[in-house]
Amino acid sequence: MTDNSLQGKIAIVTGAGSPIGIGRSITLALVRAGARVAIMDINKAWLEQTTKEIREANGDDSVLPIVADVTDPDAVDRAVSTTISDLGGLHILVNNAGTNPRTAGLLPAGLASFSNFWDITPEAWMRVVAVNFSGPFLISRAVVGHMMAQRWGRIIGVTTSMDTMIRERGAPYGPSKAGHEALVAMMARELEGTGVTANVLVPGGATNTNLIAPDAQRDRSELIQPVVMQAPAVWLASDESNEFNGMRVIAQHWDETLPISKRLERAGAPAAWPQLAPVR
Repeated sequence: MTDNSLQGKIAIVTGAGSPIGIGRSITLALVRAGARVAIMDINKAWLEQTTKEIREANGDDSVLPIVADVTDPDAVDRAVSTTISDLGGLHILVNNAGTNPRTAGLLPAGLASFSNFWDITPEAWMRVVAVNFSGPFLISRAVVGHMMAQRWGRIIGVTTSMDTMIRERGAPYGPSKAGHEALVAMMARELEGTGVTANVLVPGGATNTNLIAPDAQRDRSELIQPVVMQAPAVWLASDESNEFNGMRVIAQHWDETLPISKRLERAGAPAAWPQLAPVR
């Protein structure tokens, strides 16, 4: 049976260009559920390839490619305006764009992967934090007025597993994703009652994307595959999730065979760290 739960909805997915990325996988799911999607990326070649593949399968009006950097406030504002004018509205934002020092081309000389925090250059730190933390703020800020005016909207933040946030030699990626998750939790509280929700979606572990080094000594078939993000992303973007706000969903634990209440019990939890709130 065809899923038309997002028929008539318009979405933006950031970091959607990579042919093996989470953004591309989520975009495919949203389109198959009836949404039209503006896909953002800084890699024009990847964006063109992904656009071509999705249009061939789903029609020319299924996706709108936008080359833009989520760290550039003016580019973000233009991307949101273009989406609304060209696609006719905006209902869903998936903040997926992410990087680390290696993918940003900013690893210190002589280092092949992550390092101690004191070895990270200021340039690498600022770029990763700009993409992974400031980027979601900038584009969420740009879309939320439109969403609140129509009294319906979805902001979905792709962060990371809790242990990755504080793992040794995982900076600045881990801390920047922790900041993003805290931002989602804060936004959810401030958006309560507006018709707009903010939630977190994570794969649940190491995932087969370009954030994993091409020469990494690991079997990519044993990693979580981006496809696990598809079903929970569609649900989070739909009318069915109207009362779901300020939560995190672990995609690996999402079981479509279960009733939704059991599904959420198994895969869901509050975003960020609410149990720590009383601690000063």
